[in-house]
Amino acid sequence: MAVAVRAGDEFLGSVWAAVEEPLTPDREQAFQDAAKLVALHLLRHRAGADAQNRLRADLVSTVLEGGMGAADALDRLGLVEEPTVVLAMGLRGQRGDHAHLAAERQRLTSALGIHLNAVRPRSALALLGDVAYAIVPVPADPEAGQERAAQIAANFVERAGKRSQVVIGIGSVATEPSALSRSRTRADRALRVLMSDQRSRRVAAIGDVYIDALLLDLRDMAAVQGDELLSPVARLVEYDAKHRSHLIETLRAWLDAFGDVIAASASVFVHPNTFRYRIRRAAEVAQVDLQDPSVRFALMLQLRVMRPPSTQE
Repeated sequence: MAVAVRAGDEFLGSVWAAVEEPLTPDREQAFQDAAKLVALHLLRHRAGADAQNRLRADLVSTVLEGGMGAADALDRLGLVEEPTVVLAMGLRGQRGDHAHLAAERQRLTSALGIHLNAVRPRSALALLGDVAYAIVPVPADPEAGQERAAQIAANFVERAGKRSQVVIGIGSVATEPSALSRSRTRADRALRVLMSDQRSRRVAAIGDVYIDALLLDLRDMAAVQGDELLSPVARLVEYDAKHRSHLIETLRAWLDAFGDVIAASASVFVHPNTFRYRIRRAAEVAQVDLQDPSVRFALMLQLRVMRPPSTQE
């Protein structure tokens, strides 16, 4: 026999009993009444858990923001005496129904909590907005601490499965409460690179992706300042738009191949002679000397930072 456990229209679960024959009406009524008591118990348990989770999230948020209350919040979490690292977990390719994404983030946060409870029981975890942050105790040695944090993150990602889009950025080892805000910032920067990265990399510390993070910072700075494409790249973009040519694509392929025409032409499926003509034409239109290393560096940096429309991935 089974009876549903409900709170209004919400289904909470069910209660089962193995019996040799159907229940009498009185026992059936008692069974249904018992389900109501179970519903009250589950609601009280959930309310208590929700309140505890909110308190823990507030403490984690206070610690990560730094300031006067960080040390006290870390003490209440039981981590004030230990070196720690911040892990920032997000979902790559966040498209689709908002409710589904929110449920998936909550599910993965709960799964990460179970994982951390098994490998680092004193860790503190909270879902803040779209990112789940974990404060994880690690060895005091920076190299050993980073290695341990990376191992914990990699193991969780592996358990989450290849179909999951979960990615985790790893902060720096913090030996005192005031350093946790810096660890959080570095974890956020690493996570942002992973979120925008289409490669298979799913776990990284800021040291692993520093150049990519720096390029994203430069791109943000350019956007805030309202900078538009500047010469000589602007001339190439304008020329491509007017003549439906592929000079930006050609230049980028050539720079990525370090001037190897054969490799660069193969990457864009163009005959080497045609490619050589295009690269000469690109130099003429842009009015640059591609033999100058500083010019090549400036062009490559601008193409990476400004991301002209014809180079969008």
